[in-house]
Amino acid sequence: MALKATIYKAELMVSDMDRHHYATYPLTIALHPSETVERMMVRIVAFALNAADNLEFTRGLSTDDEPDLWARSLIDDVELWIELGQPDEKRIRKACNKAREVIIYTYHGRAADLWWDQMKNTCQRFDNLKVVNFNADMIAQLEEMAGRTMQLQANIQDGVLWLSNTDRNLEISPQVLLPAD
Repeated sequence: MALKATIYKAELMVSDMDRHHYATYPLTIALHPSETVERMMVRIVAFALNAADNLEFTRGLSTDDEPDLWARSLIDDVELWIELGQPDEKRIRKACNKAREVIIYTYHGRAADLWWDQMKNTCQRFDNLKVVNFNADMIAQLEEMAGRTMQLQANIQDGVLWLSNTDRNLEISPQVLLPAD
C-alpha cells in the first residue's frame, strides 16, 4: 500500500521591499512521504523569495519532469523553474532549456559545498541559471516553525529574509553562488 502525502496549510504574508511585492498567499503544501519537514520548509522559503501570483508548488519529488516550484505564463511557457538540493547536470540542462529563468537553492551544508565544487564550471555555461546557498544551521531551525497549519510572515529587504510566526523569528541570508546574467 502506497503512503500518502501529509497536507500542510500555510498563510504566507510576503513583504518584499526589494521587489516592491506585498501579498498574502494561502498555501497548501503536500509533504511527500520521502520528503523531510526541513525540505518542505525550504520550499516555503523559496516561495517567499520569489512570490508571484503565478508561482506554484508542483508535484515535486513524485514527478521527474517538474521542478519543486514554477511560474508559468498564460500560454503555459515556464518563466521560472526552482530546484532544491543538488541536481545533476542533466536536470540542470533540461531546466535551463525549458525555462526563461532557473534558480537552484542548496541547503545541505558540506554536501552542498562539495556539489558546488563539482558543478561550478558546468553551471557557469548557463546564462539563465542562478545558484543560491542557504546556511545549513539557519535552515535546520526552520523545522521548529513547521506545523500542520501555519501563519508565516516573510519580510525581505536587501536580499535578507526574516521569517516569523507567533513563536519564532528567523533571519535567512541567502548566499548567491552564481548570479543569473
